[in-house]
Amino acid sequence: MPGDEYQAEAPATVNLTETAPVQQHDGELFIESGARRPRTITNTAEIDSTISHPGSVRINVKGAFIVDTTPGPGTPAGGINGSPVGSSAHETKDIRLPNHTAVVSHIAVDIGGSLAKLVYFSREAHSTEPGGRLNFLSFETDRIDDCVEFMRHLKDKQWALNGSKPGALYVMATGGGAYKFYEKIRERLGVDVLREDEMECLIIGLDFFITEIPREVFTYSETDPMHFAEPEDNIYPYMLVNIGSGVSILKVSGPRTYERVGGTSLGGGTLWGILSLLTPAESFDEMLDMAAQGDNAKVDMLVGDIYGTDYGKIGLKSTTIASSFGKVFRMKREAESEAEDSGGLSNRDDHEQTSHSSSPQAQIISTTSTSEAIKSRFSASDVSRSLLYAISNNIGQIAYLQSQIHNLSHIYFGGSFIRGHPQTMNTLSYAIKFWSKGEKQAYFLRHEGYLGAVGAFLKRQPRNWGRRGSFEEAAEGLEARMRERVDGDEVGAEEAVY
Repeated sequence: MPGDEYQAEAPATVNLTETAPVQQHDGELFIESGARRPRTITNTAEIDSTISHPGSVRINVKGAFIVDTTPGPGTPAGGINGSPVGSSAHETKDIRLPNHTAVVSHIAVDIGGSLAKLVYFSREAHSTEPGGRLNFLSFETDRIDDCVEFMRHLKDKQWALNGSKPGALYVMATGGGAYKFYEKIRERLGVDVLREDEMECLIIGLDFFITEIPREVFTYSETDPMHFAEPEDNIYPYMLVNIGSGVSILKVSGPRTYERVGGTSLGGGTLWGILSLLTPAESFDEMLDMAAQGDNAKVDMLVGDIYGTDYGKIGLKSTTIASSFGKVFRMKREAESEAEDSGGLSNRDDHEQTSHSSSPQAQIISTTSTSEAIKSRFSASDVSRSLLYAISNNIGQIAYLQSQIHNLSHIYFGGSFIRGHPQTMNTLSYAIKFWSKGEKQAYFLRHEGYLGAVGAFLKRQPRNWGRRGSFEEAAEGLEARMRERVDGDEVGAEEAVY
């Protein structure tokens, strides 16, 4: 989720082809297919938008892969091709579509309470390779004008490069902001804005990532930080826990069959809001950076603080959190006591001093030393880590309870709250594993914050999508197989009864 200034991610420069196994060569990662497809290494080139005339849109995702890249010499630090991305934009890993040659006439945006996530297709103008990329950008919703300005830039590039009319571009919008900012986008861009259902877009986007993009879905643990999940023929049923400003939990039974079964208001917005009050951090990324450096044991009350050791009888380690922020009150009281002893409080002064300090300004001055003493006992990093754990543990347990109620063993965590943050993923993964005794599995995605935006992008696509012929047809096929399996199970059950 979000910040005043974002920097593009900069892992090793790598392009990956479609299938396994994985090999390491001189620090660069390759994937070879069983059919020995050529391996392609491509430096990041200047990316030009080629969004063109509307009509039949065929996106070929055969051989799609995620591009791990550093900014190339043709990519200015301030944006893509000098585009006015602005300081509030954040770039994530592109998805290369090497076999897509047709034009694309739309972009998609998912506007939530904290972030606006943008997905668009582009060509690599100076590359000899065919195909193009799906690009991912996010903007703070408070700076929605930056996002709209960037979309306007895409529209202008489309017109200049392809000679298409301004109205040839379509914006697929989802999330609450698709309604809140509908008129702003429409008037500023002068294009049609098609609004799509938020929950349906989340599911379509997640299904796409699970079934079509290699090395997208992974599990996480401290011992095996990123283990990529093997694709399965049947991905249903599963649970999606989407963590944005708040949290929505969806049970997904088929390609378009889902229901919202729960959620909580304690999500990314909670972390962002409280830490904005308690720490000097000015962005969500700064908060996560502080949390990574903090020690929650200085703020939280642990099992070891109560028992002096593990509570092995019920399986609790000494490092298990017994009470989030449980040490704060005691430490605050100690700080106040020390401040009083050093003359920092007027509470123990005589009546004349109390009367003299009755003005608001005098009261502020009299408590300054107390506030400073209290603050000196708490590190912003420790507070950040404690709150991150508190919210993540709460979400993890709620997710487990919902998975128990609905008998679901595959739990996918999405949303911009996660941001690939190791402590967040480890906390969520550990919670699911601990409470389910290892019977359920938490899954994460490399584009976890873009499920809704990608789902909206896919809503404007006809037939012939996907490696298996058509994304829509693949979804229908999965649904048909599910029905056959259910019918077969019912027949078997009837035979067993009678």
